Amino acid sequence: MATQELIAILERTAVGSQSDLENARNFLAKAAEQNLPELLKHLSDILNTATNNPTARTQAALQLKNALYSREENLKKVYQDRWLGMPQDIRNHIKNNCFEALGTETSKPSQAAQCVGYIACADLPRGQWRDLIERLVANVTTPGKADNLREASLEALGYICQDIDASVLVPQSNVILTALVYGMRKEEVNDNVRLAATTAMLNSLEFTKNNFQNDSERHYIMQVVCEATQSPNLKIQVAALQNLVKILTLYYDYMEYYMGPALFAITMDAMKSSHDEVALQGIEFWSNVCDEEYELQLMQQEAAEQNRQPERTSRYYARGALQYLVPVLLQRLTVQEETDDDDDWNPCKAAGVCLMLLASCAENTIIQHVFPFVSENIKHTDWRHREAAVMAFGSMMEGPDVQSIKPIAEQAVPFLIELLHDQRVAVRDTTAWTIGRIFEFVSQAVMDDNLLRGILTALVAGLADVPRVATNICWSFSSLARAAYENAECPEDDDTPNTYILSQYFEGIVQKLILTTDRNDGNQSNLRNAAYEALMEMIRHSPKDCYATVQRTTMTVLERLNNVISMESHTANPNDRVQISDLESLLCATLQSVLRKMHADDAPIISDHIMTALLSMLKSNNGKASSVHEDALVAIGTLVEVLGPDFIKYLPHVLPYLFESLNNHADYQICAAAVGLVGDLSRSLLDKIIPVCDQIMTHLLQCLGDDKLHRSVKPQILSTFGDIALAIGSEFKKYLEVVLTTLNQACRAQVAKNDYDMIDYLNDLREGCLSAYTGIIQGLRNSPSSTVGPNGTTSTPLVDLQLVTAQLPFIIQFVEVVARDPNKSDTIIGATIGLIGDLVTSYGQGMLQFVERDTIDKLITEGKRSKIMKTKTLATWAAKEIRKLKSG
Repeated sequence: MATQELIAILERTAVGSQSDLENARNFLAKAAEQNLPELLKHLSDILNTATNNPTARTQAALQLKNALYSREENLKKVYQDRWLGMPQDIRNHIKNNCFEALGTETSKPSQAAQCVGYIACADLPRGQWRDLIERLVANVTTPGKADNLREASLEALGYICQDIDASVLVPQSNVILTALVYGMRKEEVNDNVRLAATTAMLNSLEFTKNNFQNDSERHYIMQVVCEATQSPNLKIQVAALQNLVKILTLYYDYMEYYMGPALFAITMDAMKSSHDEVALQGIEFWSNVCDEEYELQLMQQEAAEQNRQPERTSRYYARGALQYLVPVLLQRLTVQEETDDDDDWNPCKAAGVCLMLLASCAENTIIQHVFPFVSENIKHTDWRHREAAVMAFGSMMEGPDVQSIKPIAEQAVPFLIELLHDQRVAVRDTTAWTIGRIFEFVSQAVMDDNLLRGILTALVAGLADVPRVATNICWSFSSLARAAYENAECPEDDDTPNTYILSQYFEGIVQKLILTTDRNDGNQSNLRNAAYEALMEMIRHSPKDCYATVQRTTMTVLERLNNVISMESHTANPNDRVQISDLESLLCATLQSVLRKMHADDAPIISDHIMTALLSMLKSNNGKASSVHEDALVAIGTLVEVLGPDFIKYLPHVLPYLFESLNNHADYQICAAAVGLVGDLSRSLLDKIIPVCDQIMTHLLQCLGDDKLHRSVKPQILSTFGDIALAIGSEFKKYLEVVLTTLNQACRAQVAKNDYDMIDYLNDLREGCLSAYTGIIQGLRNSPSSTVGPNGTTSTPLVDLQLVTAQLPFIIQFVEVVARDPNKSDTIIGATIGLIGDLVTSYGQGMLQFVERDTIDKLITEGKRSKIMKTKTLATWAAKEIRKLKSG
């Protein structure tokens, strides 16, 4: 491959015509396919030749990066493995070129630094390129090195710190920090170097825990960061403040020494800054203080309830700073523009969020600091002050107890009704939101016929307002529907109230919401979605005396769905198709809400029409968004729940679409919805599903065997095995060996302890395993007393259960692993205890050797203390069953 030819190709990827660009891409793709290592070697040569055209060098680095790195986790690993599989001499050549190119580029940021960073992310965890960190640090700290080289080396360190598993860098944290602190010092005269160091420091904070535990090292780091916040260079100032925000979150327990002398003054000045970027970081700092202290308050309450000392305690910085923080935040609320874009994050919006978080921490104390401002400004002649007063009132709603805030809310309602007609859109918008907050947090203040009538009249009228106001009014109706339902009285033997305070207004509100979904401007400010969401909430939270309206709404939604489906076949415009897909999704979701409210004897009357519509949605795949298929499958699942065993007549029509969706591993949400539908079918059809079980199990096992399928689907599949086992009882025996082997593998999964996404995934995976084991045990135990096999032999539940006996030591070992995991969720605790109880009741005395263990005792005790009633109940039941064993 001629170097000059490759340079020309690279230049065309940046500045050529569209056809040049396509040809260049095809050329590079073909070259990569034929000999990727050789291509990357040539690209690194071009990058490291300072006399080459800067565009060609930049594009060479870009192609190199794209071959080494992807944002998608699965692809990133594939690329890294591919890189590590290349010949050592070629890799060394490429690494040397990328490193030597540092500081030689004329464009910023350094592309060579990114290449070095991405190669390091592949090499360092595998113990390769061992001298890289020291060489980068030497580039920064050795006197006489060029500023460009120092800046690029710091950028490379930043990229490495940002993308690599933090634990890999812990052994070298001291040497890395040496370079970063050296570059951040106030004595550093080159702002670009100082900025690169400050940015890299931000990315390094996760692996510097040991340094923060050492007083002298922590003092020096904090001194350098605090000094950087005083830089006249705005970018350095913002980056330094970002460091403080992150340090506060990661190392809250060490901040007491610095809060009074430095951090309070620095962040207060930042909050008052005329530069939005600086002000936002100051506000973010205190928002994070509130977040941290709210969590600590919850931990302290939990510890008090369990009569033990909390592991960590709050320093109550937010409460202590209330008198200084609140005036600044309130002042920030008055600096807004009526044309502010909903998506633009600015200090005014940040101040509102910070005030909400402060209220959660300060509780009743917030009232004395905020309410005077509300009283003075709610009728102010300047609309900005009126809007700020309403925003402040809505923001403090969540913190105080109901008794303290209720009388204030009652006083405020007449003012708020009046402000819903304010001449300024921003005031009306915030007022609608604040009324929703009242419904959400202090609904008792408005659960009075006279007061409610005035609010509803204003809200219904407000649905005709501009989209941003109408959207918040829809949200208010959603909050009101939930609040009214929660405040209603239910008969002793029923979960659904006969009537509630909204009954006389229900039909009028529903009709107005349906009209709102038809507004020509419904696609603005998310109005159409908000109107459908409010409609769904009204239906979900409707009492028995509103059922006639629910019936009519069902037919309205079904009619609309059919109209939209018929429109689809005549629509060629891609934008129109997107809108139709969105509308189909909304109608499907609304249909689910009304279906769940339908009486069992009414659903079969219209089920044929519903299935026809939903199957039509699945049938048409011409340019349709995958979310529509997902929604249709979920809606079918709801119909399965409503019809129960009577759904069997639709099964032959649904199966082709079900199997097609289970095979759709690329659109994993569709696959997940199909797995969910299999669970619904199993729970409703029970043994009627046996004839199609072989096909279903084949598809589910194929899903599990595909490494490219998104990991989130797999826990759901394991759980669905439990649903199928419970449905078909002893018939599940034919799948038992392969399912138990699969569960055995899944139970052994481990993840990095500092990767919160993977910890959540591990919890989901374990919950899926627990559900599967529970379903299998219960299914085999609850089979008919005897079944005749094809060879004339009979089997009994006891015999069937013995098929799992050999697995019991492994299952209990898994239970103990889960029990000891400090990151287990409350749901996991309940599921684990439930499985223990099922094993005890199924195997009797045989389980005694397994359950007489401290780990099991501690887990059940933990379950008894749970705030989730189901977990508490399971723990009490399991403990009782174990006591029976011991006494027997």
